[in-house]
Amino acid sequence: MSTAVSSVAVGGAPLTPAQVLAVARDGARVVLGEETRKAVRHGRERVEALARAETPTYGVSTGFGALATRHIAPDLRARLQRSLIRSHAAGAGPEVEREVVRALMLLRLRTLASGNTGVEPVTVETLAGLLNAGITPIVHEYGSLGCSGDLAPLSHVALALMGEGEVRDASGTLRPAAEALAEAGIAPVELGAKEGLALINGTDGMLGMLAIACMDLGRLLKVADITAAMSVEALLGTDRVFAAELQALRPHPGQAASAANLRALLADSPVVASHRGPDCNRVQDAYSLRCAPQVAGAARDTLSHALLVAGRELDSVIDNPVVLDDGRVESNGNFHGAPVAYVLDFLAVAVADVASIAERRTDRMLDVSRSHGLPAFLADDPGVDSGHMIAQYTQAAIVSELKRLAVPASVDSIPSSAMQEDHVSMGWSAARKLRRAVDGLTNVLAVELLTAARALDLRSPLEPGPATGAVVRLVREKVAGPGPDRYLAPEIAAVAALVADGSVVDAVESVTPLA
Repeated sequence: MSTAVSSVAVGGAPLTPAQVLAVARDGARVVLGEETRKAVRHGRERVEALARAETPTYGVSTGFGALATRHIAPDLRARLQRSLIRSHAAGAGPEVEREVVRALMLLRLRTLASGNTGVEPVTVETLAGLLNAGITPIVHEYGSLGCSGDLAPLSHVALALMGEGEVRDASGTLRPAAEALAEAGIAPVELGAKEGLALINGTDGMLGMLAIACMDLGRLLKVADITAAMSVEALLGTDRVFAAELQALRPHPGQAASAANLRALLADSPVVASHRGPDCNRVQDAYSLRCAPQVAGAARDTLSHALLVAGRELDSVIDNPVVLDDGRVESNGNFHGAPVAYVLDFLAVAVADVASIAERRTDRMLDVSRSHGLPAFLADDPGVDSGHMIAQYTQAAIVSELKRLAVPASVDSIPSSAMQEDHVSMGWSAARKLRRAVDGLTNVLAVELLTAARALDLRSPLEPGPATGAVVRLVREKVAGPGPDRYLAPEIAAVAALVADGSVVDAVESVTPLA
C-alpha cells in the first residue's frame, strides 16, 4: 500500500511514522527549508567558536568514549573525524534492507537539520542529496549495541558521505561510494570538528525500524480481525460475544476497536444467520474465536503505546555532545536506546500472541472433530489429498519461531569501550528481531486467510457476509478454489503479498470501514 507522499519536509515539525515510511519504502524526496538551513548555520558557528577556544570541549577538541580525556591539536582534528568514521564502520554480516537504511539516513538528517548538532550546512545538504539520488550505503546486520546510538550502522552511512565504502545506486547495483556519488553530481564531504560524532550518535536505526514496524502492524492487526471473522464464519461460530455492551464491561480501547471490526465484518452474514436460531445447540465457542478481540485488542493497545514512544523519539534531538539553543555545548545520555528498545520488545510479544491465536483457529478448521462438518484438512479426497495439513505445519513452525523472537533483547547488556559504555540497550537487536516477527505474522495470517477462504467455499451454498465475501473474491483472483492437491507454496506467497500490500484491508474497506 503506497503512502502516496511525493516529498517530506525535514526540519521544524516532527516527522511522523507515515513520513518515515514514505521516504524509506516509497522513495519520497526530502526537502530542507530556509529556516532549517539557518538553524544549521547557527549551530555550526557555535561549534567553530568552541573549536578555536583553549578550553577543551568533548567531541569538538577531544577524543571520544574512553579516549575523551585526550586534547586533540587543531591540525589533527580533521584526521580525528575521518579516523572515527573509518574505525566505527565495523559492521559484519549480511546487508540490512534498503528501507531500513533509508529510514536511518532520514532520521539522522532530521537531527542534523535541527541545528543542535553543530555540523556544516554542506553535510546536511549532502546527506539529503544521497537520499534523493536513491544512493543507499551498505549497512550490515551486526555492529550496534544501541548505545551510544547505532554507531556502526550510522558510521557506514557517514563513510559513504566521505566518498568511501560501498553503496547501492538507485538501480540497486553495488558500487564504490566515490563512483556513485560522482555520477550523481554529489561531492564527498570533508568532515570538520565534531561532525563525525554528530553523524553517528543516534538511535536512528532502531527508531526507523520501529516506525516502519508500527505502520506495518497497524495494517496487520486489521487483517487479524478480518481473518478471525472469516474463521468465525467458517467454524459456524457466533457473533454475539462481540456485542458492544459486553466489550464495555472491560473498557480497553483496543479490545473495543477489534470487537467493532468483528461486528462490522460479520454483519449480514448468511453463514452466521444460518445457525442463530433456537435449534443451535452450541453453548459457546473456543477461546481462539471468542477471545479474538481480547488478544488482538491487547496488541492494538501495545501498538498505541509504541506509537506514543515513537512520536516522542521522532520529536527528539539525539546527539552527544549537543548544542543547546543558548549556545552551550553539553554532554548527555540521550543517545541511550532503552525507551525504543523496550517497545520494540513489547511489540514482538504482541506479534507472537496474535500469530499464535490465528494458528489455533486454522488448526480448528482442519480438524474434522472440531470443524462442524468440514472435510478433514479441507481436503478434496481426505486420505488421497492432504489439503491444508502442511500449511498449518508452516504456521506452527513460524509461531514457534515467533515465540523465540519474543524473548526480549532489551534485558541484555554487554559493556564496551573499556567500561566507559558499561550499560547498553541492545535496541538495534530488538528492532532486527521485530522485523523478522512482522514478516512471520504476515505469513501466519496469510495461511489463516487462505484456509478460511477455502472453508467458506466448502460451506456453499451458504454465503459469507459482504465484507468477508469481498476478501474471498480477492483471494480467488490469485488462487483457485477447492479441489485436488496442488503446489501450495505459491498460493501462500500470493496471499501473503495481498496481506502485505494492503489489498486485503482495501477489499474490506470498500464494503465497510474498519477501526
